[in-house]
Amino acid sequence: MNQQQGFILHAKTRPEQAEAFAALFRAYVEPSRAEPGCIEYHMLRDQQDPTLFIFYEIWASQADLDRHSNLPHMQAFFARRMEYLERDFEIRQIDMLSPSSASR
Repeated sequence: MNQQQGFILHAKTRPEQAEAFAALFRAYVEPSRAEPGCIEYHMLRDQQDPTLFIFYEIWASQADLDRHSNLPHMQAFFARRMEYLERDFEIRQIDMLSPSSASR
């Protein structure tokens, strides 16, 4: 059984908050990738709708994802996320069917 936890998260920001959101989360990408259990962590921005950010994350286990989600900066953001967002996150759980390309 696959213990990995993967998801695609859509973050639809308020137009006036899009750049602040982008700057905030760009700073989190590399530290998140360095966390134990992080297999894939990607921040994407829709080309046709620059207020839509997409996160693609794969974690080795639920415990690793929980540890990431409970970091102080993540908890602080989650508590005030609606200051940035037009609507709450849309999260789709996914299964990774191909090997990670991160080790190439």
